[in-house]
Amino acid sequence: MSQGVDVVGLYVRDQDEALAFYVEKLGFRVHTDVRNGDFRWLTVQHPEQPSFQLGLFTPGPPLQDEATAQALRALVAKGAMPPLVLAVDDCRAAYERMLGLGVEFTQEPVDRFGSVDAGFRDPSGNGWKMIGARRH
Repeated sequence: MSQGVDVVGLYVRDQDEALAFYVEKLGFRVHTDVRNGDFRWLTVQHPEQPSFQLGLFTPGPPLQDEATAQALRALVAKGAMPPLVLAVDDCRAAYERMLGLGVEFTQEPVDRFGSVDAGFRDPSGNGWKMIGARRH
């Protein structure tokens, strides 16, 4: 029996806004974008990791009831969800490129633990760590 993680879901406040951010600023591409009534299954993938998808989902039915959806929206907006990690070859160069595209950084690149990392948020408040190898 074979198994593995195919899609990791991320809650966003607006799927179109999230789609523009992940495609235009981070370089992901659309994998799946289908609707079933009011529900939209939207996934993106990084071009260098075609077997992995990031789901961009809005809290609410059919995934949760409205009270739970409201609580999730509030947690995401506060940046309370665990950060995701974006691996890059050169953190400082990626930081400069993404800063020029308007990405909101919460932490400039810092040398630590043998690498360089920076922090940023998507338009919904989801936190990201960007980690690259330390340049000597």
